[in-house]
Amino acid sequence: MSDLKVKKPSKIEEMKAMSKKDRNRAIGDLLMNNAMFIIIGIAVIFIWIQEPKFLSMASIVNIVNLTMAKLPIALGVGGCIILAGTDISAGRQVGLAAAIAAGLQLTTNKLFPGLQVMPIPVAIAAVLVVGCIIGFVNGFCMARFKLHPFIVTLSTQLIVYGCLLMFMQLGTNSGQTLSGMSEAYREFVTGTLFKVGKTAVPNYVLYSAIIAVVVWTIWNKTTFGKNMYAVGSNEEAANVSGVNVEKTIIMVFMMAGMLYALTGFFDAARIASVNATTGLNYEADAIAACVIGGISFVGGIGKVSGAIIGVLLLQVIFVGLNFLSVDPNLLYIVKGLIILVACSIDMRKYLVRK
Repeated sequence: MSDLKVKKPSKIEEMKAMSKKDRNRAIGDLLMNNAMFIIIGIAVIFIWIQEPKFLSMASIVNIVNLTMAKLPIALGVGGCIILAGTDISAGRQVGLAAAIAAGLQLTTNKLFPGLQVMPIPVAIAAVLVVGCIIGFVNGFCMARFKLHPFIVTLSTQLIVYGCLLMFMQLGTNSGQTLSGMSEAYREFVTGTLFKVGKTAVPNYVLYSAIIAVVVWTIWNKTTFGKNMYAVGSNEEAANVSGVNVEKTIIMVFMMAGMLYALTGFFDAARIASVNATTGLNYEADAIAACVIGGISFVGGIGKVSGAIIGVLLLQVIFVGLNFLSVDPNLLYIVKGLIILVACSIDMRKYLVRK
């Protein structure tokens, strides 16, 4: 006799089998767990009704371009959040990296009088080294001295900002905005990769996509990535299991520093000017994107795809509000509310699982 195969009930059948009370609870949990996506979806529909051009092809391409510009910093912050930490120095690191990249690519250099435009690989290497050093300092202080990530990154935020202000004072620049970068540098970053209709997709979209693939591979296919999730889930258990916790924390923040540096390298060419406010509050956008995308502050939970979705949804909202000619100052309130609501939902999920 052949074995009888028992058919597994579908989700719909499971819902029907529940009592009314359990069914209502399940529906409530589903709505609560996806509340952020529902709210953003309603907002998008509302904006689209008010301004149909919001979802035109040119607008969609612009949203994608903005998403890819902010993706590297979100991935860097995402790794820190997976460790159950954060990094509030990220924005200032972007600003310093942008200033360094611009300083090495100025055609008329007031920072370093007489210095010729440096090769692009030299500029990339310079910002990566600086980002790596800052990330090492952050990770080392947390891992070795057991300091809270907020305290460490608050300190480095101030230190990096001070370094940025001093850098802008070098030579005869006197703190002025850096502009007039080499055409080769700008073409390397913002040159047209291809066009969708009349709207150009710049080169940095491809670079950010490659960065995302590399980060995904590191997070999901390497021992380091597995250790990162293990440390974020339970640092003590990871240590007992033989994971080098200190090394893992330091490497995560070093990788984050390099991702911030690449964001700054792209921004200097993308915006075509750098000043002391470059990178300001970028970390807020990155944190909001991560929590929207499901990278949990409780640690050990998060995906690259989640960061991408989070950055995309955030840019959709910001572009939509610009279409409605909303006061730019209101964006700060929106960002704060998004972080607060997303973190509240995330904590509720954690308490339910616990």
